[in-house]
Amino acid sequence: MSAFGAAATANTNPNKSIEVSHPPSDSVSSLSFSPKANFLVATSWDNQVRCWEITRNGTNVGSVAKASISHDQPVLCSTWKDDGTTVFSGGCDKQVKMWPLLSGGQPVTVAMHDAPIKEIAWIPEMNCLATGSWDKTLKYWDLRQGNPVHTQQLGERCYAMTVRYPLMVVGTADRNMIVYNLQSPQTEFKKIASPLKYQTRCVAAFPDQQGFLVGSIEGRVGVHHLDEAQQSKNFTFKCHRDNNEIYSVNSLNFHPVHHTFATAGSDGSFNFWDKDSKQRLKAMLRCPLPIPCSTFNNDGSIFAYSVCYDWSKGAENHNPATAKTYIYLHLPQESEVKGKPRAGGTARR
Repeated sequence: MSAFGAAATANTNPNKSIEVSHPPSDSVSSLSFSPKANFLVATSWDNQVRCWEITRNGTNVGSVAKASISHDQPVLCSTWKDDGTTVFSGGCDKQVKMWPLLSGGQPVTVAMHDAPIKEIAWIPEMNCLATGSWDKTLKYWDLRQGNPVHTQQLGERCYAMTVRYPLMVVGTADRNMIVYNLQSPQTEFKKIASPLKYQTRCVAAFPDQQGFLVGSIEGRVGVHHLDEAQQSKNFTFKCHRDNNEIYSVNSLNFHPVHHTFATAGSDGSFNFWDKDSKQRLKAMLRCPLPIPCSTFNNDGSIFAYSVCYDWSKGAENHNPATAKTYIYLHLPQESEVKGKPRAGGTARR
């Protein structure tokens, strides 16, 4: 029997993480922390964008539900402005709402597409918002103007996007990875076929902007360098598998200090990895439901992840009477997220 069927009775929190109060009533689609403070935003399939203040006193961590706004349809993505004042959210109603959260202002629509908006990024170096949609376009928005300042044709639906200025990587439905140098955003820098053979689910730019990670629905992650001279460093590895059961890699998050990274998957587990020494630093215990999204806070001291059904096994595995959504906070130990040289290797001084 699959783990999904056992979800009603199984322990949803085997890693003894801190549970966030008043979680959404339907599955979570994105999690994002403020870059300035411990405010956590979640978007969900119940059309809501919610914010909690995460309080911390040593190992005592609490959560206080602060505010929420509604979209007309399920919300798929979120991001913060770099000053921590404002949240942007987009989704199936084909629009982005700008929510001046800290000032208590009302949300306003600042971007539109012809199909659901899957990915969103605020780019402070350009003072603009980038949106990727299933209408096969990437749009850049100056919030003072009603129309996009540039529309980039992607050729296929946007499934994943990552920005570390000046690097942007967009993963599309045809398994292409389109790389942009945001110093000249109107031209593709490079188009790369994904190193993975199956559908792209998530992507994360290296902190040094020299490459990216890509995760697929086939329990595999690719580590790709952009420099032609570094191609020998590229590799892929398997994860989020249980013998013959293969699960999607749903989320890739670099640690903001140590530059190691986390993966989270539909097997219900999250792991911490070091790409430079090619090793797993820590494997966490499996939750009985998928983890569709995760994120670190601004200093890497809190790792937030959601545990809920992700519809990967269709409606027949969804029972509205018992379905529950959880958001958990894990406090990483340094040993879990700090890179270390491979056993037998010598550390560089």
